[in-house]
Amino acid sequence: MWHLLFVLLSIGNGAGQGNPAQSTTSTCIQCHQELNPELVKGFMEDIHYQQGLSCHNCHGGDSTVGVESGNPQEAMNPAKGFVRPAHGKIAALCASCHSDINYMRKFNPQARVDQYSEYLTSVHGKRYQAGDPKVATCTDCHGVHGIRTTKDPNSPVYPVSVAATCGRCHADPQRMAGYGIPTDQLELYSKSVHAEALIKNRDLAAPTCNNCHGNHGAVPPGVDSVANVCGQCHAGQWDLFIQSPHKAAFAAAGFPACVSCHGNHDVARTSDEMLGIDPSSKCVMCHDKGSKGYEVAAAMKAGIVGLQRNLDAAHQVLGRAERAGMEVGRPLYDLVQGRDRLVRARVEVHRFNLTVLQKDLEEGNKIAAGAEQSGWDALAELSFRRKGLAVSSVILLSMIGMLLLKIRQRGRK
Repeated sequence: MWHLLFVLLSIGNGAGQGNPAQSTTSTCIQCHQELNPELVKGFMEDIHYQQGLSCHNCHGGDSTVGVESGNPQEAMNPAKGFVRPAHGKIAALCASCHSDINYMRKFNPQARVDQYSEYLTSVHGKRYQAGDPKVATCTDCHGVHGIRTTKDPNSPVYPVSVAATCGRCHADPQRMAGYGIPTDQLELYSKSVHAEALIKNRDLAAPTCNNCHGNHGAVPPGVDSVANVCGQCHAGQWDLFIQSPHKAAFAAAGFPACVSCHGNHDVARTSDEMLGIDPSSKCVMCHDKGSKGYEVAAAMKAGIVGLQRNLDAAHQVLGRAERAGMEVGRPLYDLVQGRDRLVRARVEVHRFNLTVLQKDLEEGNKIAAGAEQSGWDALAELSFRRKGLAVSSVILLSMIGMLLLKIRQRGRK
């Protein structure tokens, strides 16, 4: 089925550039409204139609020939420039407008015009130029007759929809046959912490396929560049890692940084279980028992777990004091600073320098100890107040009893 009224695409391949007046009188829509009303309905929501463009801007032909002429096929006369764009012509067709800065400025003075040249550098673009009939081009990602802006939640390239859009091809074993790449990327990504943040929690800052692979210039990151990709978001961790002994060791062994420990598409939520010498830790994948790395990993894990335990103990004591009505606002605030040290320590492990890490741990433990002591002091003061109240109550009741006895004695006299 040739459903290629491609409106994303090239608004000027001999059919004339966009003209709002023409789009409102196009007889293409007049005919196709009867033939395929759903297609026309989608086209009415297309960003190109909304900007005053219509069918003939991509397909050519004569949009002034109506049904009443008795020869509607004349509108699609190849002699008048009508075309049904072949798969291998689509990107160039789109580019005839989207690479023309003077034309695009009519619609958006800040519009990018390098998408086509960037696309040609991508894996998709190279296979497209080689004539691969299955490779993705503009319409495979953006749609055909109902193209929406990337900011439209209904667009297939809106952030929360990108993974599913890529997955239409990359999760299809039949379509991907012969390329020698896996088809489980979408399945793995769907389980990741990134997908949870983006798709479940609608955090549009969380990454999806194009954030790591690129948009029009999509390529798989190489071993030597994958960490730079991660570092675009996780800048602090990356800055620490490049100062660590692992940077040179990973490069020498040909291991990609970041994904060697955290995973690729299925990036899991980090936890202290990743560190240390337990069977589930990442450290023991490379460091054998008795090695220096093994001992450092054990020490780092013990230090972080110890700080977590001390902070929890302080919070428990302060909670008891607060529920009893004691003022412990200041130590609770200090405890927040202690948890900041814990977070910093968990990031600091990427430097893999035990001496530096221990400084953060020492600061955190000092804060935790002070906060816990403040909690015990508050509970001690509460106990003292309760004992004082008890003694005062006994004395007061004794005096009341003596007074009542005195009154009774006088009454008898």
